[in-house]
Amino acid sequence: MSITFLGPLGEGGAMLPLYSFKVPAGFPSPAADHIEKHISLDELLEIRAPHIYLVRISGSSMEGAGIFDGDLVVVDRSITAEHGHIVIAAVNCEPVCKRLCKRGDSIILMSENTGYPPRYILEGDELVVWGVVTFSVRAHDPKA
Repeated sequence: MSITFLGPLGEGGAMLPLYSFKVPAGFPSPAADHIEKHISLDELLEIRAPHIYLVRISGSSMEGAGIFDGDLVVVDRSITAEHGHIVIAAVNCEPVCKRLCKRGDSIILMSENTGYPPRYILEGDELVVWGVVTFSVRAHDPKA
């Protein structure tokens, strides 16, 4: 698996309508009276904050967590990584996206795909956590 750092976003951003109804299937014609408020995805995902950066994921090891090959993840480097968090980290300078597990004194980086073994952090390994994944974004258009 590999990751591509995309960095912070530039200035700007549009406010988008948030409709007050949930769509179980299909999408009915939205009427103006259903608009609850306008929201900014920049604000919702906090992607303009200086402690946030974006990473493109490559590989299938985190599919069980809903993170697929080509997905974009929002990473918050201000959150202290704890047991159960999905993190962007470097193990011996190799970047990874894994679930952080702490068992006693052991640290394990777990994949969310049974086809990938857990990565135990051993004495002599260097582990640097670069941030905690807070959101993921997936393109549903195969051309995107």
